[in-house]
Amino acid sequence: MKTAVIGASGYAGGELLRLLATHPVFEVTVVSAHSNAGEQVTSVHPQLQSYAGRVFVTADSIDFTTIDLVFLALPHGESASLIAKIPAHVKIVDLGADYRLEDPAQWEKYYGGKHAGSWVYGLPELAPAQREAIKKEKKVANPGCYATSISLGIAPAISVIDSSDIVVVAASGTTGAGRSAKINLIGSEVMNSLTSYKFGGVHQHTPEIEQALSAVAQKQAKYLLRQF
Repeated sequence: MKTAVIGASGYAGGELLRLLATHPVFEVTVVSAHSNAGEQVTSVHPQLQSYAGRVFVTADSIDFTTIDLVFLALPHGESASLIAKIPAHVKIVDLGADYRLEDPAQWEKYYGGKHAGSWVYGLPELAPAQREAIKKEKKVANPGCYATSISLGIAPAISVIDSSDIVVVAASGTTGAGRSAKINLIGSEVMNSLTSYKFGGVHQHTPEIEQALSAVAQKQAKYLLRQF
């Protein structure tokens, strides 16, 4: 499949390029990054030597009629504005949060701005039915990092625990905050240390986790009802 990666200069975009480089089905024909357009891919991702000689292009220069699949690795809130430029036949996987949440009120509360809509949630391990749902769709919302680890960790036990009061303690590396320079994230500040942030249910992945686990609980409840 002829594949385009848009937003490829970030950490998520770079990791995606690494995974696609040796994939037997996907051929990366376009590597796009707005602020780095014209630069060598290896000048930003020196570890990706298989992309040596390739340069980042702007999204506006992409001929989407030659593309089968697009990965969007853009900051939250930016994917929706680009979707209208992509032909309907092209498959899309959005690595951002734009299409993860079904409830517009939750989007406005945790992200702000207009809710773009919702696509099928791209976490096939949640349930067999989820994998089948993904297969049928052309547009998939890739899950968030914390949401993936937390949802998959809790899902097997959701029917036997008190799901009204779940406490999660999790930690991530600083790459989760993206490439933008921030004083509190430089090596001298974080080395051998941990810093708490977005405490008390205000983390943007909270509604995504609740949405995913609620869906699992409903499916498990329907299964139990059928058994009895």
